[in-house]
Amino acid sequence: MTAIRALLLCLCLGLPAGGQPFLRLRPSPSDNLPVKDIVEHPDPEYDPKEQDLDERTLRKKLGSHFDPGFMAVAVPGPANASGAAAAAGRGRAALPAELRRLELGPPRGPRLRLGKKARRKVLQWLWAHTHCPVLYAWKDLGVRFWPRYIKEGNCLAEKSCSLPEGMFCKPVKSVTKTFLRWHCQGWSSQKYCTWIPVQYPLISECKCSC
Repeated sequence: MTAIRALLLCLCLGLPAGGQPFLRLRPSPSDNLPVKDIVEHPDPEYDPKEQDLDERTLRKKLGSHFDPGFMAVAVPGPANASGAAAAAGRGRAALPAELRRLELGPPRGPRLRLGKKARRKVLQWLWAHTHCPVLYAWKDLGVRFWPRYIKEGNCLAEKSCSLPEGMFCKPVKSVTKTFLRWHCQGWSSQKYCTWIPVQYPLISECKCSC
């Protein structure tokens, strides 16, 4: 019973166990997203074998957690536009309600009177410089995850998103996706390996902040 409790503790905390020193079982809980690359044991003996990678069996094991929008078994195509292209397209995105209601002009001065078309252009310019989209790119998690490819989000932080400058796009919300993780206990021929479900956090929303 004590051994079972110790194993469960290792699985929950992502601690090294058995014959896998410095193995990180899953991404460590953190407010710093995206998740940093996981340090793996380099010995291929701890990799799943061909018979362990049967897609039908693994899909059944993952069940309803399989999300083709954020995970892929084979090498996927590009997730979305580059940072520069995304920045250029920000002004074409729909203006949020709070920006459409914005009163143009100094805080304690008269309202800036503009025609409807000119006002929309000013608001689109402001939105293009302050909007913080989530930029997605496919990441290979390696053979010890299934599916091994995840569509990971990042916040565009190449330049300031505020006027005057000083604020940058940062993650404010995240979602978790469930993957299967190949995990081994024990040493050499005595080790036992199996697929276990783990949760992987992904950035779902970015915001202009300090």
